[in-house]
Amino acid sequence: MWNKVQETVSFIQSKTNSFKPDFGVILGSGLGNFSEDIQIEYTLAYKDIPNFPVSTVEGHKGALLFGSIGSKKVMAMQGRFHFYEGYNMQEVTFPVRVMKYLGLQNLIVSNASGGVNSNFVVGDVMIITDHINMMPEHPLRGHNDERFGPRFVNMSEPYSRKLILKAKEIAKELNIDVKEGVYVGLQGPTFETLAEYKMVKAIGGDCVGMSTVPEVIVAKHMDMDCFGISVITDMGDVESIEEVNHEEVLKAAKKAEPHVRELIRNLIISI
Repeated sequence: MWNKVQETVSFIQSKTNSFKPDFGVILGSGLGNFSEDIQIEYTLAYKDIPNFPVSTVEGHKGALLFGSIGSKKVMAMQGRFHFYEGYNMQEVTFPVRVMKYLGLQNLIVSNASGGVNSNFVVGDVMIITDHINMMPEHPLRGHNDERFGPRFVNMSEPYSRKLILKAKEIAKELNIDVKEGVYVGLQGPTFETLAEYKMVKAIGGDCVGMSTVPEVIVAKHMDMDCFGISVITDMGDVESIEEVNHEEVLKAAKKAEPHVRELIRNLIISI
């Protein structure tokens, strides 16, 4: 893994004139148009990058973008990799390790999720304050390379309180209504059954999705600061469950996208 990461980092540096990002952004379902907010200097397709998987999910374009927002250097993933696509957890989280060794410290992750909090509605934007990992595999299982991080990782603050506080201040200034809550990560690719939605709520979750958690675990392994944002694209209740499908998820994410983009852009500028 170490050698693969260094090989990929060297390749990217050679193609981007040793671009050193301040922020990394992973763009989830329906949020790929955040690229329009970046003054792009370089674009690298995943298929051209050594050791990179290729995203196979509709709504995930499959490219690394390098550019700036204001005075900040930004690296953005247009499309992420999921465990349900058949990749192992090391492959799913590989880009996060590459980001770290390109020099960035701050990681912003976004996703679409199903809401179980009765105070939420479709289209709500939720700041992730914590997560519950219910994936069947763990990205740190196996031999630990101390060059990446410690064997046992402290997860008391998976999402930076400083970044959360700043995002809430920005949301208030911009009159963007944001919720806060706990994200539960399940494998997918099936949407949850009604009983599973009830379970998510019972264990303390506010929403549920199929990504993000492995990426944040690996980021914390390497002592990075994370900020997570989730768009509630469907509700896991008896009235709504029959309508849940990927097309509706993308449609709901698209509707909320301007708020998410504005929040992330201003967060990056302000830090």
